[in-house]
Amino acid sequence: MKTFLHSLVYFVLGCTMWPNAVNAQAHNDPSGAVAYSPSSESLFDTDVPLTIKLTGNISELMNDRGDNPELHPLILSYNAGQDHEVSLSIQAKTRGHFRRTMGGCTYPPLSLQFSKSDTLASSIFREQRKLKLVVPCRGDDYIIREWLAYKIYNLVTPQSFRTRLVTIELNDTKKKKATSPFYGMLLEEERQMAKRNQDILIKRTVRPEQTEPAAFIKMAVFQYLIGNTDWSVQYQNTKLIAADSNAVPVAVPYDFDQSGLVNTPYAKPAEELQMSSVRERRYRGYCMEDMARFDEAIAQYNRIKTDMYKLYSDCPLLDAKYIKSTLQYFDEFYKTINDPSDLKREFSYPCDKNGTGRVVIKGLKED
Repeated sequence: MKTFLHSLVYFVLGCTMWPNAVNAQAHNDPSGAVAYSPSSESLFDTDVPLTIKLTGNISELMNDRGDNPELHPLILSYNAGQDHEVSLSIQAKTRGHFRRTMGGCTYPPLSLQFSKSDTLASSIFREQRKLKLVVPCRGDDYIIREWLAYKIYNLVTPQSFRTRLVTIELNDTKKKKATSPFYGMLLEEERQMAKRNQDILIKRTVRPEQTEPAAFIKMAVFQYLIGNTDWSVQYQNTKLIAADSNAVPVAVPYDFDQSGLVNTPYAKPAEELQMSSVRERRYRGYCMEDMARFDEAIAQYNRIKTDMYKLYSDCPLLDAKYIKSTLQYFDEFYKTINDPSDLKREFSYPCDKNGTGRVVIKGLKED
């Protein structure tokens, strides 16, 4: 526990101090501790990790991994400052597909559902009704890595999901046993993400060519950057937002655990892509023969390069070996996008009729 809390303090003083991070509520007191008031902020307004405890029949919840998981009652509690603990009655169920049923995960991802109450109205969760909680499948190092992937895309565009790193303690009332704290991640609710961008959520199915072109290119280049091929606009791991139901939608990505950047033990590319490893990059956009269409996106990624590298180089929760390999992985990306011949070879791949660039990967959308 001491080691975990020690690293958490250094995390607040390190990883969360990158440019563009919102830390208005955090400050250092004379003792060197980090003080902030969760009750006075919105959930995603800060990068300071939030410590939560989930109490209830945890074993029953975690073992409910069938096709139709039920809601289970839990108590979610957290410290709101000055030793004031807030407790909320919530319901939770397992969610997703791969990590719930196929990944051999210790913990499946969860959906947390909140009911209106006086306590909720005065809590940090007051704006929430349903939240995705990503928990470790096989070690919480991968939670940190996936969380940072979201932070990269936050640098690219506000049309992205915000996240909040949490430390979680599971208190199983049936077994009368609590876990040691571990890292998890809360993901902004999709309708709130849309509303923040003055948009609405679009539920209809569209082809990638029918989405907003400039936004799509930035998104597809991001997926190439992190080595993620586990996505498609039509079928998996993207949400659509637009100004109204008739407007051209913007594709917003999520769920990056299968990417080469995160590099989980269970990650592997789809067989149809004929790739040897998720660390191999493959551009999965649609065919664009005019490379000038990538100019805006390339300029954007060049602008955020310094801040993106700092996300990793300044984060004490990442081991030195992973930081080094990640920065090298980024170097390869920047070499490609800034070399015209490399750019054309990689990003015109979907135009190759003999390649796998036109393969549409069908999957199950995460709930």
